[in-house]
Amino acid sequence: MLEARALRKTFGRTTALDGVSLEIGEGEIVAITGPSGSGKSTALHCLAGVIRPESGEVRLDGRRVDTLGEDARTRLRRENFGIVFQFGQLVPELSAVENVALPLLFNRHGRQESSRAARSWLERLDVAGCADLRPGELSGGQLQRVAVARALAVGPRVIFADEPTGALDSLAGEQVMDALVGTARESRTALVVVTHDNRVAAYADREIVLRDGAVAGTSTAGASTAGASVAGPSAADGEVTA
Repeated sequence: MLEARALRKTFGRTTALDGVSLEIGEGEIVAITGPSGSGKSTALHCLAGVIRPESGEVRLDGRRVDTLGEDARTRLRRENFGIVFQFGQLVPELSAVENVALPLLFNRHGRQESSRAARSWLERLDVAGCADLRPGELSGGQLQRVAVARALAVGPRVIFADEPTGALDSLAGEQVMDALVGTARESRTALVVVTHDNRVAAYADREIVLRDGAVAGTSTAGASTAGASVAGPSAADGEVTA
């Protein structure tokens, strides 16, 4: 469904991506791991159409993403992708329900319809009680679950999560990953998670390891049983392929 071919990207004299190629299947959960500076976030931003690679290709259902203009890439992200950042990146002046409804309003859904859908997602993510609170009144775990609800509200083909538990303690991080993975599996949404945490990577169907801007290896393993209470049994165990 989503594929990258020979991506290269530099920032000044620093090479962030050096020929990265990878594929994401429909409904697949993939972890992109590696040390700091390995190109993980840059790869995610290229896949999501946030930035353009200097060379190489990104395709969604065979359609080039990297050659689209800024307006077209913005529209593609709004309609097909959901993004969860490390610190949530909610709009501080809006309540939780307003934050979740925002992308629906951008997609020209009615205000009442958007609000109902947003409250439904907050309920599914177990933060319905936070609906009318602003981000400054929420805990870190609540913030991230609201951010997950916002990412899922538009029915995206792919969710991109950049270190979604990096600012959380271990319990809150586990709760967020349970919710994120569970709802992604339930809705058959592909999930791409950038992380340096092995516990987070263990939730994935497949792990792609980057080092020095290149793919250093790929492993296929059974998805974690975490999140099974939300979405049912996990996939069977696999084996290392590279």
